[in-house]
Amino acid sequence: MSQAVVDRLTAELGDRILETSDAFGEHEVRVAVKDWVDVAQFLKDDEELQMDHFIDLTAIDHPERESARFDVTLMARSSANGHRIRMRTHVDDGQEPGTLSRIWEGANWAEREVWDMFGIKFKDHPDLRRILLYEEFVGHPLRKDYPIDKAQPLVPYREVTDIGKLPPFGIEEGQPFARIDWEARLAGGDNQVSPAIGVQQGQRRTLSDSEAAQQIQARIDARLAKEAEEGAAAESADAAEQGSGD
Repeated sequence: MSQAVVDRLTAELGDRILETSDAFGEHEVRVAVKDWVDVAQFLKDDEELQMDHFIDLTAIDHPERESARFDVTLMARSSANGHRIRMRTHVDDGQEPGTLSRIWEGANWAEREVWDMFGIKFKDHPDLRRILLYEEFVGHPLRKDYPIDKAQPLVPYREVTDIGKLPPFGIEEGQPFARIDWEARLAGGDNQVSPAIGVQQGQRRTLSDSEAAQQIQARIDARLAKEAEEGAAAESADAAEQGSGD
């Protein structure tokens, strides 16, 4: 971080910089939501600052706070002088800070993640939709009041062409933890929580008792039995050939 950036901002923008801090050497400024985009634009365009490197943008939930519930935080850096700064603003639940995607293109995906995880919308964002979760997902899981046992709606597997997308192992793939009693499922066995890990390690795939999983296991067992039978037949043929040669 850099005190020089804080000094430049306070000198040029005055009372638009509401608060500054330098805890553990990490310099930060806080601005109002209405100044969020303008101050970010100044960071990028100012000849002395040249904050051309977008690092990240995220949010923090404070549901117990009487004032604005969320903090939205930007981290930026200057590739020219190596200075770094963190800029924060307080956002009420339902309030929409302006998008920074027109200043730094990288903010596009970061703002989509904040919308997906926290439910904070960004005004004038060109493509604000979920980026990690599916569109039918209800709620925003990084809010601190999101119920840990909430079960989400299951949706059909979407067939997608022209990309290397792999189909799921079975209909139970992707079920939220709320639908599965993992302690009971794993008790006394060698199963893995992840079906992919279990398959890679050659473990029995019995985490799910769904019909699809049972069918997959039956096909695997049949293939292994066939390979064993063919191997035994090949060994018998080799033994017979060696016996006739003697």
